Amino acid sequence: METVLETPSSNQAAITADAVDRVEVSSYTRGTIGPSTPMAGPLRDGGTIVAGTPPGCWGPMITPMFEGGHEVSQPVRIAGAQIGDAVALRIRRCEPTSLATSSGVMDFVEGRYTGDPFVAKKCSNCGTEAPLSHIEGIGDDAVRCNVCGSEVSAFRFNNGYVIVLDKEHAVSLTVDKAIAEQIGRVPTEHAMIPPNSEQHSILSLARADLPGLAAHMQPFLGNIGTVPAVDMPDSHNAGDFGNFLVDAPHRFGMTHETLSSAKTDGHMDTNSVREGAILVCPVKVDGAGVYMGDMHAQQGNGEIAGHATDISGIVEVQVNVVKSLAIDGPILFQRPDDLPPMARPMTREQRGHVDALAAKYGQRTIEENAPITFIGSGPNLNDATKIGLQRAVDVTGLPYDEILNRATIAGSIEISRLPGVVRVTFMCPMTILDRIGLGDIAREQYGIGQ
Repeated sequence: METVLETPSSNQAAITADAVDRVEVSSYTRGTIGPSTPMAGPLRDGGTIVAGTPPGCWGPMITPMFEGGHEVSQPVRIAGAQIGDAVALRIRRCEPTSLATSSGVMDFVEGRYTGDPFVAKKCSNCGTEAPLSHIEGIGDDAVRCNVCGSEVSAFRFNNGYVIVLDKEHAVSLTVDKAIAEQIGRVPTEHAMIPPNSEQHSILSLARADLPGLAAHMQPFLGNIGTVPAVDMPDSHNAGDFGNFLVDAPHRFGMTHETLSSAKTDGHMDTNSVREGAILVCPVKVDGAGVYMGDMHAQQGNGEIAGHATDISGIVEVQVNVVKSLAIDGPILFQRPDDLPPMARPMTREQRGHVDALAAKYGQRTIEENAPITFIGSGPNLNDATKIGLQRAVDVTGLPYDEILNRATIAGSIEISRLPGVVRVTFMCPMTILDRIGLGDIAREQYGIGQ
Protein backbone atom coordinates (compact mmCIF):
# COMPACT_ATOMS: atom_id res chain seq x y z
CA MET A 1 0.00 0.00 0.00
CA GLU A 2 1.41 3.36 -1.03
CA THR A 3 1.97 5.88 1.75
CA VAL A 4 0.76 9.38 0.95
CA LEU A 5 2.59 12.12 2.82
CA GLU A 6 0.44 15.10 3.79
CA THR A 7 1.67 18.41 2.47
CA PRO A 8 0.62 21.72 4.02
CA SER A 9 -1.71 22.38 1.09
CA SER A 10 -3.41 18.97 1.32
CA ASN A 11 -3.66 19.42 5.07
CA GLN A 12 -5.37 22.78 4.59
CA ALA A 13 -7.74 21.28 2.02
CA ALA A 14 -8.77 18.58 4.50
CA ILE A 15 -9.30 21.13 7.25
CA THR A 16 -11.42 23.30 4.96
CA ALA A 17 -13.51 20.29 3.90
CA ASP A 18 -14.25 19.42 7.54
CA ALA A 19 -14.98 22.99 8.62
CA VAL A 20 -18.31 23.82 10.23
CA ASP A 21 -20.35 27.02 10.44
CA ARG A 22 -20.55 27.15 14.23
CA VAL A 23 -18.37 25.91 17.08
CA GLU A 24 -19.63 25.94 20.67
CA VAL A 25 -16.83 25.81 23.22
CA SER A 26 -17.39 24.53 26.76
CA SER A 27 -13.87 23.42 27.72
CA TYR A 28 -11.07 25.57 29.06
CA THR A 29 -7.34 25.81 29.57
CA ARG A 30 -5.62 25.50 32.92
CA GLY A 31 -3.93 28.83 32.42
CA THR A 32 -1.68 28.11 29.44
CA ILE A 33 -2.01 28.49 25.67
CA GLY A 34 0.27 27.77 22.75
CA PRO A 35 0.99 25.39 19.89
CA SER A 36 0.59 22.34 22.15
CA THR A 37 -2.94 23.35 23.20
CA PRO A 38 -5.50 21.12 21.39
CA MET A 39 -7.83 23.11 19.15
CA ALA A 40 -11.54 22.66 18.60
CA GLY A 41 -13.07 23.02 15.16
CA PRO A 42 -12.19 23.60 12.41
CA LEU A 43 -14.47 26.58 11.86
CA ARG A 44 -15.10 27.77 8.33
CA ASP A 45 -14.03 31.25 7.29
CA GLY A 46 -17.00 33.46 8.22
CA GLY A 47 -18.31 31.07 10.86
CA THR A 48 -19.26 31.74 14.47
CA ILE A 49 -17.72 30.74 17.82
CA VAL A 50 -19.88 30.70 20.94
CA ALA A 51 -18.24 30.21 24.34
CA GLY A 52 -19.33 30.38 27.93
CA THR A 53 -16.31 31.97 29.57
CA PRO A 54 -15.29 31.59 33.24
CA PRO A 55 -13.84 34.52 35.21
CA GLY A 56 -10.20 35.44 34.81
CA CYS A 57 -7.69 36.66 37.39
CA TRP A 58 -8.70 36.07 41.01
CA GLY A 59 -10.37 32.67 40.59
CA PRO A 60 -7.43 31.13 38.69
CA MET A 61 -4.98 33.06 40.89
CA ILE A 62 -6.20 31.34 44.08
CA THR A 63 -6.37 27.92 42.38
CA PRO A 64 -2.81 26.54 42.76
CA MET A 65 -2.91 24.03 39.88
CA PHE A 66 -3.32 26.84 37.32
CA GLU A 67 -0.14 27.92 35.53
CA GLY A 68 -1.54 31.28 34.43
CA GLY A 69 -3.76 34.03 35.75
CA HIS A 70 -6.74 33.24 33.51
CA GLU A 71 -8.90 30.33 32.38
CA VAL A 72 -9.70 30.95 28.73
CA SER A 73 -11.75 28.97 26.24
CA GLN A 74 -10.21 26.14 24.25
CA PRO A 75 -8.74 27.64 21.07
CA VAL A 76 -10.62 27.09 17.81
CA ARG A 77 -8.92 26.25 14.52
CA ILE A 78 -9.98 28.51 11.64
CA ALA A 79 -9.98 26.95 8.18
CA GLY A 80 -7.68 28.78 5.78
CA ALA A 81 -5.85 30.78 8.47
CA GLN A 82 -2.10 30.40 8.02
CA ILE A 83 0.96 32.02 9.56
CA GLY A 84 1.26 35.50 8.07
CA ASP A 85 -2.50 36.00 7.80
CA ALA A 86 -4.81 37.75 10.25
CA VAL A 87 -8.31 36.98 11.52
CA ALA A 88 -11.05 39.55 12.08
CA LEU A 89 -13.23 38.88 15.12
CA ARG A 90 -16.60 40.61 15.09
CA ILE A 91 -17.82 40.58 18.69
CA ARG A 92 -21.54 39.93 18.31
CA ARG A 93 -22.31 39.12 21.94
CA CYS A 94 -20.58 39.83 25.26
CA GLU A 95 -23.16 39.01 27.91
CA PRO A 96 -22.46 38.70 31.65
CA THR A 97 -23.95 35.74 33.49
CA SER A 98 -22.48 36.26 36.98
CA LEU A 99 -24.69 37.84 39.61
CA ALA A 100 -21.72 38.87 41.76
CA THR A 101 -17.93 38.85 41.78
CA SER A 102 -15.02 39.95 43.93
CA SER A 103 -11.79 41.77 43.18
CA GLY A 104 -9.26 44.19 44.60
CA VAL A 105 -5.62 45.15 44.97
CA MET A 106 -3.38 42.10 45.40
CA ASP A 107 -0.35 41.10 47.42
CA PHE A 108 1.78 37.95 47.17
CA VAL A 109 2.40 35.34 49.88
CA GLU A 110 6.13 34.64 49.99
CA GLY A 111 7.16 30.98 49.94
CA ARG A 112 4.17 29.88 47.88
CA TYR A 113 5.57 30.35 44.40
CA THR A 114 8.75 30.07 42.35
CA GLY A 115 9.51 33.33 40.60
CA ASP A 116 5.93 34.20 39.63
CA PRO A 117 2.82 33.52 41.75
CA PHE A 118 0.58 33.54 38.66
CA VAL A 119 2.59 30.77 37.02
CA ALA A 120 4.47 28.53 39.47
CA LYS A 121 2.51 28.08 42.70
CA LYS A 122 3.43 25.64 45.45
CA CYS A 123 2.39 24.66 48.96
CA SER A 124 4.74 26.25 51.48
CA ASN A 125 4.01 23.48 54.00
CA CYS A 126 4.44 20.23 52.04
CA GLY A 127 6.32 21.65 49.03
CA THR A 128 3.94 20.22 46.44
CA GLU A 129 4.09 22.19 43.21
CA ALA A 130 0.77 23.24 41.65
CA PRO A 131 -1.17 21.15 44.18
CA LEU A 132 -4.79 20.22 43.85
CA SER A 133 -6.84 22.16 46.38
CA HIS A 134 -10.31 22.73 47.77
CA ILE A 135 -12.36 25.34 49.59
CA GLU A 136 -13.09 25.09 53.32
CA GLY A 137 -15.42 27.75 54.70
CA ILE A 138 -14.93 31.41 53.80
CA GLY A 139 -12.24 34.05 54.26
CA ASP A 140 -8.56 34.55 53.42
CA ASP A 141 -7.61 31.02 54.58
CA ALA A 142 -10.37 29.17 52.69
CA VAL A 143 -8.14 27.63 49.98
CA ARG A 144 -6.63 24.37 51.25
CA CYS A 145 -3.99 22.00 49.86
CA ASN A 146 -5.35 18.53 49.08
CA VAL A 147 -2.02 16.95 50.01
CA CYS A 148 -1.49 18.31 53.51
CA GLY A 149 -4.56 20.41 54.29
CA SER A 150 -2.65 23.67 54.79
CA GLU A 151 -3.91 27.04 53.58
CA VAL A 152 -2.26 27.43 50.19
CA SER A 153 -3.28 30.57 48.27
CA ALA A 154 -0.34 32.55 46.86
CA PHE A 155 -2.39 35.77 46.88
CA ARG A 156 -3.94 38.12 49.43
CA PHE A 157 -6.21 41.14 49.16
CA ASN A 158 -4.69 44.40 50.32
CA ASN A 159 -8.04 46.04 49.68
CA GLY A 160 -10.91 44.05 48.21
CA TYR A 161 -14.63 44.05 47.65
CA VAL A 162 -17.62 41.95 46.65
CA ILE A 163 -19.86 43.56 44.05
CA VAL A 164 -23.38 42.52 43.01
CA LEU A 165 -24.46 43.03 39.41
CA ASP A 166 -27.65 44.06 37.60
CA LYS A 167 -26.88 43.47 33.93
CA GLU A 168 -30.42 44.38 32.81
CA HIS A 169 -30.01 47.95 34.04
CA ALA A 170 -26.20 48.09 33.73
CA VAL A 171 -25.55 49.00 37.36
CA SER A 172 -23.67 47.37 40.24
CA LEU A 173 -23.05 47.86 43.96
CA THR A 174 -20.37 46.77 46.42
CA VAL A 175 -21.68 45.14 49.62
CA ASP A 176 -20.81 44.98 53.29
CA LYS A 177 -19.13 42.13 55.18
CA ALA A 178 -22.30 40.37 56.25
CA ILE A 179 -23.64 40.22 52.69
CA ALA A 180 -20.22 39.23 51.32
CA GLU A 181 -20.08 36.32 53.76
CA GLN A 182 -23.62 35.27 52.91
CA ILE A 183 -22.71 35.20 49.21
CA GLY A 184 -19.38 33.49 49.95
CA ARG A 185 -21.11 30.52 51.58
CA VAL A 186 -22.93 29.75 48.30
CA PRO A 187 -20.52 31.16 45.69
CA THR A 188 -21.69 28.99 42.79
CA GLU A 189 -25.16 30.53 42.98
CA HIS A 190 -23.70 33.95 42.25
CA ALA A 191 -20.51 33.37 40.24
CA MET A 192 -22.30 31.16 37.68
CA ILE A 193 -18.98 29.59 36.72
CA PRO A 194 -19.39 27.23 33.71
CA PRO A 195 -19.65 23.51 34.62
CA ASN A 196 -16.31 22.48 33.07
CA SER A 197 -14.33 25.27 34.71
CA GLU A 198 -11.80 24.13 37.34
CA GLN A 199 -11.20 27.36 39.24
CA HIS A 200 -12.21 28.24 42.78
CA SER A 201 -14.61 31.14 43.17
CA ILE A 202 -13.04 34.28 44.58
CA LEU A 203 -16.38 34.97 46.27
CA SER A 204 -15.32 32.41 48.89
CA LEU A 205 -12.84 34.88 50.34
CA ALA A 206 -15.71 37.28 51.18
CA ARG A 207 -13.60 40.43 51.33
CA ALA A 208 -15.58 43.66 51.88
CA ASP A 209 -13.37 46.73 52.37
CA LEU A 210 -15.41 49.03 50.10
CA PRO A 211 -19.16 48.71 50.82
CA GLY A 212 -21.84 50.86 49.20
CA LEU A 213 -20.01 52.01 46.05
CA ALA A 214 -22.33 52.13 43.01
CA ALA A 215 -20.76 51.67 39.57
CA HIS A 216 -21.86 51.50 35.95
CA MET A 217 -21.58 48.20 34.08
CA GLN A 218 -20.01 48.02 30.62
CA PRO A 219 -18.84 44.45 29.95
CA PHE A 220 -15.86 43.71 27.72
CA LEU A 221 -13.28 40.98 27.11
CA GLY A 222 -9.90 41.35 28.76
CA ASN A 223 -8.25 38.42 26.95
CA ILE A 224 -9.27 37.55 23.39
CA GLY A 225 -7.21 36.70 20.37
CA THR A 226 -5.07 34.00 18.82
CA VAL A 227 -2.64 31.43 20.13
CA PRO A 228 0.99 32.59 20.57
CA ALA A 229 3.80 30.84 18.73
CA VAL A 230 5.19 29.24 21.93
CA ASP A 231 3.43 27.84 24.99
CA MET A 232 2.99 30.48 27.67
CA PRO A 233 0.65 31.44 30.52
CA ASP A 234 -2.54 32.92 29.04
CA SER A 235 -2.35 35.99 31.30
CA HIS A 236 1.22 36.68 30.11
CA ASN A 237 0.36 36.91 26.41
CA ALA A 238 1.27 40.61 26.31
CA GLY A 239 4.38 42.75 26.52
CA ASP A 240 3.99 43.86 30.13
CA PHE A 241 2.93 40.67 31.92
CA GLY A 242 4.99 38.67 29.44
CA ASN A 243 8.12 40.51 30.52
CA PHE A 244 8.03 38.45 33.74
CA LEU A 245 8.73 35.36 31.62
CA VAL A 246 12.12 36.66 30.46
CA ASP A 247 14.78 34.47 32.11
CA ALA A 248 12.19 33.23 34.63
CA PRO A 249 13.11 30.27 36.90
CA HIS A 250 10.07 28.14 35.93
CA ARG A 251 9.32 26.08 32.81
CA PHE A 252 7.97 29.05 30.85
CA GLY A 253 11.16 31.07 31.09
CA MET A 254 12.23 32.48 27.70
CA THR A 255 14.35 35.12 26.08
CA HIS A 256 13.12 38.61 25.30
CA GLU A 257 13.47 37.85 21.60
CA THR A 258 11.28 34.73 21.85
CA LEU A 259 8.62 36.58 23.80
CA SER A 260 8.55 39.49 21.36
CA SER A 261 8.14 37.31 18.29
CA ALA A 262 5.77 34.71 19.80
CA LYS A 263 3.16 36.67 21.77
CA THR A 264 -0.07 37.84 20.14
CA ASP A 265 -1.10 40.39 22.80
CA GLY A 266 -4.44 38.72 23.48
CA HIS A 267 -4.38 39.92 27.09
CA MET A 268 -5.13 43.59 26.43
CA ASP A 269 -7.60 44.60 29.16
CA THR A 270 -8.84 47.19 26.68
CA ASN A 271 -12.33 48.25 27.71
CA SER A 272 -13.48 49.02 24.16
CA VAL A 273 -13.00 45.37 23.12
CA ARG A 274 -16.70 44.80 23.66
CA GLU A 275 -19.90 43.92 21.87
CA GLY A 276 -19.95 45.74 18.54
CA ALA A 277 -16.18 46.06 18.17
CA ILE A 278 -14.10 44.35 15.47
CA LEU A 279 -10.70 43.01 16.51
CA VAL A 280 -8.11 41.98 13.92
CA CYS A 281 -5.57 39.52 15.35
CA PRO A 282 -2.27 38.10 14.08
CA VAL A 283 -1.98 34.45 13.05
CA LYS A 284 1.24 33.01 14.47
CA VAL A 285 0.30 29.30 14.28
CA ASP A 286 -1.54 27.65 11.43
CA GLY A 287 -5.27 27.64 12.20
CA ALA A 288 -4.98 30.81 14.33
CA GLY A 289 -6.43 29.24 17.49
CA VAL A 290 -9.06 31.81 18.46
CA TYR A 291 -9.69 31.90 22.21
CA MET A 292 -11.45 34.24 24.63
CA GLY A 293 -12.01 34.90 28.31
CA ASP A 294 -11.43 37.32 31.20
CA MET A 295 -14.74 39.14 30.76
CA HIS A 296 -14.99 42.21 33.00
CA ALA A 297 -18.21 43.78 34.22
CA GLN A 298 -16.56 47.21 34.08
CA GLN A 299 -13.17 48.92 34.05
CA GLY A 300 -11.84 52.42 33.62
CA ASN A 301 -8.81 53.10 31.43
CA GLY A 302 -5.63 51.84 33.04
CA GLU A 303 -7.04 49.09 35.29
CA ILE A 304 -5.16 50.94 37.98
CA ALA A 305 -6.02 48.46 40.78
CA GLY A 306 -4.28 45.68 38.84
CA HIS A 307 -7.54 43.72 38.58
CA ALA A 308 -11.11 44.57 37.64
CA THR A 309 -14.45 42.81 38.07
CA ASP A 310 -13.89 39.42 36.42
CA ILE A 311 -17.10 37.57 35.63
CA SER A 312 -18.58 34.60 33.80
CA GLY A 313 -20.26 35.34 30.51
CA ILE A 314 -21.36 34.23 27.08
CA VAL A 315 -19.36 35.39 24.08
CA GLU A 316 -20.21 35.10 20.39
CA VAL A 317 -17.76 36.11 17.67
CA GLN A 318 -17.85 35.86 13.89
CA VAL A 319 -14.44 35.05 12.41
CA ASN A 320 -13.12 36.04 8.98
CA VAL A 321 -9.66 35.34 7.60
CA VAL A 322 -7.74 38.33 6.24
CA LYS A 323 -5.17 36.83 3.90
CA SER A 324 -1.57 38.06 3.73
CA LEU A 325 -1.91 40.65 6.49
CA ALA A 326 1.18 39.99 8.57
CA ILE A 327 0.72 41.92 11.83
CA ASP A 328 2.56 41.62 15.12
CA GLY A 329 -0.33 42.54 17.41
CA PRO A 330 -4.04 43.37 17.41
CA ILE A 331 -5.73 46.08 15.38
CA LEU A 332 -9.01 47.36 16.78
CA PHE A 333 -11.95 48.96 15.03
CA GLN A 334 -13.72 50.40 18.05
CA ARG A 335 -17.39 51.13 18.28
CA PRO A 336 -18.05 54.71 17.13
CA ASP A 337 -19.10 55.70 20.67
CA ASP A 338 -15.82 54.35 22.09
CA LEU A 339 -13.55 56.29 19.75
CA PRO A 340 -11.56 59.19 21.24
CA PRO A 341 -13.23 62.48 20.24
CA MET A 342 -10.49 63.55 17.82
CA ALA A 343 -10.79 60.29 15.86
CA ARG A 344 -14.55 60.23 15.38
CA PRO A 345 -15.68 60.41 11.74
CA MET A 346 -17.30 63.72 10.93
CA THR A 347 -21.03 64.06 10.42
CA ARG A 348 -22.49 65.04 7.06
CA GLU A 349 -22.95 68.58 8.39
CA GLN A 350 -19.35 68.78 9.56
CA ARG A 351 -18.11 67.51 6.20
CA GLY A 352 -20.07 70.30 4.54
CA HIS A 353 -18.23 72.86 6.65
CA VAL A 354 -14.92 71.22 5.75
CA ASP A 355 -15.81 71.47 2.05
CA ALA A 356 -16.55 75.16 2.53
CA LEU A 357 -13.27 75.68 4.35
CA ALA A 358 -11.38 73.98 1.53
CA ALA A 359 -13.11 76.14 -1.06
CA LYS A 360 -12.32 79.29 0.91
CA TYR A 361 -8.57 78.59 0.87
CA GLY A 362 -8.36 76.75 -2.45
CA GLN A 363 -7.47 73.32 -1.01
CA ARG A 364 -8.42 70.93 -3.80
CA THR A 365 -8.27 67.55 -2.06
CA ILE A 366 -9.80 66.29 1.16
CA GLU A 367 -8.56 62.92 2.38
CA GLU A 368 -11.07 60.08 2.68
CA ASN A 369 -10.13 58.24 5.85
CA ALA A 370 -11.31 56.16 8.79
CA PRO A 371 -10.17 55.58 12.38
CA ILE A 372 -7.93 52.63 13.17
CA THR A 373 -6.47 51.58 16.53
CA PHE A 374 -3.21 49.69 17.01
CA ILE A 375 -2.61 47.94 20.34
CA GLY A 376 0.89 48.31 21.74
CA SER A 377 2.30 46.45 24.74
CA GLY A 378 5.62 46.59 26.53
CA PRO A 379 7.28 46.60 29.96
CA ASN A 380 6.11 50.18 30.54
CA LEU A 381 3.82 52.74 28.95
CA ASN A 382 6.58 54.51 27.02
CA ASP A 383 7.73 51.26 25.43
CA ALA A 384 4.15 50.19 24.75
CA THR A 385 3.45 53.49 22.98
CA LYS A 386 6.54 53.20 20.80
CA ILE A 387 5.66 49.62 19.92
CA GLY A 388 2.08 50.60 19.03
CA LEU A 389 3.35 53.43 16.83
CA GLN A 390 5.90 51.18 15.14
CA ARG A 391 3.23 48.56 14.47
CA ALA A 392 1.19 51.28 12.76
CA VAL A 393 4.22 52.20 10.63
CA ASP A 394 4.92 48.58 9.70
CA VAL A 395 1.33 47.87 8.64
CA THR A 396 0.35 51.11 6.93
CA GLY A 397 3.68 52.17 5.46
CA LEU A 398 3.14 55.73 6.70
CA PRO A 399 6.21 57.53 8.07
CA TYR A 400 6.65 57.39 11.85
CA ASP A 401 6.54 61.15 12.26
CA GLU A 402 3.40 61.40 10.15
CA ILE A 403 1.65 58.95 12.45
CA LEU A 404 2.75 61.09 15.40
CA ASN A 405 1.03 64.06 13.75
CA ARG A 406 -2.09 62.08 12.88
CA ALA A 407 -2.43 60.67 16.41
CA THR A 408 -2.00 64.19 17.82
CA ILE A 409 -4.59 66.15 15.81
CA ALA A 410 -6.86 63.36 14.54
CA GLY A 411 -6.48 60.60 17.08
CA SER A 412 -5.21 59.80 20.55
CA ILE A 413 -2.92 57.69 22.72
CA GLU A 414 -4.90 56.01 25.50
CA ILE A 415 -3.87 53.77 28.37
CA SER A 416 -5.53 50.36 28.38
CA ARG A 417 -3.61 48.83 31.28
CA LEU A 418 -0.77 49.74 33.57
CA PRO A 419 2.09 49.01 33.40
CA GLY A 420 2.17 48.69 29.62
CA VAL A 421 -0.76 48.35 27.19
CA VAL A 422 -1.89 51.32 25.08
CA ARG A 423 -4.21 52.18 22.19
CA VAL A 424 -2.76 54.18 19.29
CA THR A 425 -5.67 55.63 17.31
CA PHE A 426 -5.53 57.87 14.23
CA MET A 427 -7.37 58.64 11.00
CA CYS A 428 -5.88 56.47 8.27
CA PRO A 429 -6.32 57.08 4.52
CA MET A 430 -8.85 54.73 2.93
CA THR A 431 -6.40 54.04 0.10
CA ILE A 432 -4.07 52.44 2.65
CA LEU A 433 -6.84 50.54 4.42
CA ASP A 434 -7.98 49.14 1.07
CA ARG A 435 -4.43 48.16 0.14
CA ILE A 436 -3.90 46.15 3.33
CA GLY A 437 -7.33 44.51 3.14
CA LEU A 438 -9.11 46.37 5.96
CA GLY A 439 -11.05 48.98 3.98
CA ASP A 440 -14.31 47.05 3.93
CA ILE A 441 -14.11 46.50 7.70
CA ALA A 442 -13.67 50.25 8.23
CA ARG A 443 -16.62 51.00 5.92
CA GLU A 444 -18.78 48.47 7.75
CA GLN A 445 -17.88 49.79 11.19
CA TYR A 446 -18.09 53.53 10.47
CA GLY A 447 -20.43 53.87 7.51
CA ILE A 448 -17.72 55.44 5.36
CA GLY A 449 -19.08 56.54 1.99
CA GLN A 450 -22.72 56.25 3.02
